[in-house]
Amino acid sequence: MHEYSFLLTIAIVFIFGTISPGPSFILVAKTAVSKPINEGIGIALGLSLGAVFFTLLAIFGLYTLFQAAPFFYGLFKVLGGIYLLYLAYKILKHSSETLSTEEVKIQTKSKSFFKAIGFGFLTQISNPKTAIIIGSIFAALLPQELPAYSEVLLCLLAFIVDFAWYSCVVFLLSTNKSQKIYLRFKKYIDRVVGTILVGLGIKLAIDF
Repeated sequence: MHEYSFLLTIAIVFIFGTISPGPSFILVAKTAVSKPINEGIGIALGLSLGAVFFTLLAIFGLYTLFQAAPFFYGLFKVLGGIYLLYLAYKILKHSSETLSTEEVKIQTKSKSFFKAIGFGFLTQISNPKTAIIIGSIFAALLPQELPAYSEVLLCLLAFIVDFAWYSCVVFLLSTNKSQKIYLRFKKYIDRVVGTILVGLGIKLAIDF
C-alpha cells in the first residue's frame, strides 16, 4: 500500500484548494442562503463532477508529458509549489473580508435538481482556478509511475472532497444562525488555511 501514499498528500492539498475562496464557493454560498437545499446540493454535485472532469484531463495530459520529457516533471513540481504560495497569499490577503449575502436575499425562481447539477458543472469547467489548482497539484505530487487503479482513485478523491465540502457549505449556510457563525470566524479559517498552504508550497518548490 506504500505506493499509494501519494494519495494522502494529494487529498490534503485538494482539501485546502477546494475550500479556498473562489467562484465555486460564492455560487454555493449564494445558493445556500437564498434557495432550497436540494438546489444547493445539485450545484455541489455538478461542481464535483466538474472536478472529476479536470482530474481526468490532468491525469492523462500531464502523465503523458512527464513520460515523454522527465525534465517537465521537475519544472511543474516547482511551478506547482509557487502556485500554492500564490494561492496562500491570495487567501491571507483577503482573510479579513467577509462574504456579503444581502444581494441574494431576494427569492427568485429555483432551478430543478438536474438543472442545478448542469449549472454547477458548467460553472466548474469554466473556472480557470479549478483547472490551475488540479493541474498544479498533480504536476507537483503525482509519481512518475502511477500504480494500478490510480486514475479511478484520483477521480473518486476529487469527487468526494468537492462534494463533501460544498455539501457542508450548503447545510451550514442554509440557516441564519449558522451563516452568522461562519461569517464571524471566516478570517481565522482563511488564515489557518493560508498558513498551511505556505508550508506546503515551500516544501514543493524546494523538494527535489
